[in-house]
Amino acid sequence: MGYDDIIRRIRAAEATHGRPEGSVRLIAVSKVQPNPRVEAVLQAGHRLFGENYVQEAQGKWPAFRENFGAVDVHLIGPLQTNKAKPAMDLFDAIHTLDRPSLAQRLARLAQDLGRCPALFVQVNTGEEPQKAGILPQDADGFISQARALDLPIIGAMCIPPEGENPGPHFAHLAHIAERNGLPNLSMGMSGDFETAIAHGATHVRVGSAIFGARSY
Repeated sequence: MGYDDIIRRIRAAEATHGRPEGSVRLIAVSKVQPNPRVEAVLQAGHRLFGENYVQEAQGKWPAFRENFGAVDVHLIGPLQTNKAKPAMDLFDAIHTLDRPSLAQRLARLAQDLGRCPALFVQVNTGEEPQKAGILPQDADGFISQARALDLPIIGAMCIPPEGENPGPHFAHLAHIAERNGLPNLSMGMSGDFETAIAHGATHVRVGSAIFGARSY
């Protein structure tokens, strides 16, 4: 498996489920991957990557952007409130808006800076106590509150519980996004992105299936 194969599978899933070609964007998850592997995907022409850690991304992407030009980098891992400022400076989108205190911090920074990355609200569809995210029953209210802060909420994100059928979780997130007028769905990873596409994913997050196993 590799980058070309994942692109082929995404296009095939789009066709199978009546989605327009190119309607699903691949986020190549480059966290904890050696730079040569990341550079190979950049050389292939890909320009959308996902990172989990602010500090790691700070050490990686300025140089890559200098060498390869404009590259979209999205934060797909948890964001500590004290890392919000560097995250605002580095990322084009943040997929893990998951609590009121973070929304308030980003809103204050956005006012000071005059800009803000696009934001996805992370929903804990499995209601797992150890996992970040807004509970499904609180999602509508939280989205409304974030919009009242003038935050650019463009979508919703979820990570289904490990070992469960992801389809119902993707469907649940799609319903939340639809009733709140959110056009983007960040859902689906290496093992289930085709199921996510069937349920309307606009962004799929694939790492190891592109780059190979991570070595922590």
